[in-house]
Amino acid sequence: MTKQPTTQGAHHIGLTIPDLAETRAFFTDTLNYEVIGEIPDYPACFLSDGATMITLWQAVDPYNAVPFDRKNVIGLHHLAIKVADDDALTALHKELASHDGVEIEFAPEPLMGGPTRHLMCAIPGGIRVEFIAAGA
Repeated sequence: MTKQPTTQGAHHIGLTIPDLAETRAFFTDTLNYEVIGEIPDYPACFLSDGATMITLWQAVDPYNAVPFDRKNVIGLHHLAIKVADDDALTALHKELASHDGVEIEFAPEPLMGGPTRHLMCAIPGGIRVEFIAAGA
């Protein structure tokens, strides 16, 4: 008898960022997420694409915070978000490439030689995000 997993997927993903307004605008204006809640005193913002909730938490002292180094610091390496298909990935890449606050790490390419394609970037605030279009 196979045991069932104890967990049932992500409820939300919380990210500490240096500029709440800038990163919030990226999620709402570029990725079309909906704001579903806020805590102005923290400050924090809760966003959703209908499947995943992202919480953005403003760093208290972003100018003295140590940026994440994916090869030398324990923590979130990157966040991977699904897109509908390869056309959506290509269109998103074009939009991200023209966004002043986004740094493209690599353009859409096959993931490990398979039919799935992905791109990697750093969004406003420096968080690495991978966008993935599942192959057929």
